[in-house]
Amino acid sequence: MARVIFYSKPGCQGGTKQKVLLTAAGHEVIPYNLLTEPWTVERLRSFFGDRPVAEWFNSSAPKVKSGEVVPEKVDEQTALALMLREPLLIRRPLLEVGEQREVGFDVEKIDAWIGLKPVDESLQEISENLMKENLQGCSHGHDHSHHHHNQQGEQHQKQGKCSH
Repeated sequence: MARVIFYSKPGCQGGTKQKVLLTAAGHEVIPYNLLTEPWTVERLRSFFGDRPVAEWFNSSAPKVKSGEVVPEKVDEQTALALMLREPLLIRRPLLEVGEQREVGFDVEKIDAWIGLKPVDESLQEISENLMKENLQGCSHGHDHSHHHHNQQGEQHQKQGKCSH
């Protein structure tokens, strides 16, 4: 079982589900607030590996959704500077186990890396149900691949109930 340093936004439903899945697999999850963490360029960069810069961004961040920030048009240095100024732009969660770091919650990749098989039969159904969900994005029932921010979406955002 691994000790997982887990950087996310407090109150994020998707992050909560991700932590439950990790805990059910017997991992020790140490949560940190991604938004208040004192990031440096080097440390933040270490989570992104060889991913394209566009994949570093939280596609549900208000500035990305509004078109103010276009991840596909941003270079590495600019992306990191933007993210240090506005951590909401960082794709979540950031995961750290030992010296290895990852961004996002790709179930297959994490299962291959540290394992997501539940340690107890009683957790099997919960884990199976969670693994069927899209654990990469916002979990308040909205499809973030389209502009959907109506009053309900904005209300979720203000209350900190969304993965934005």
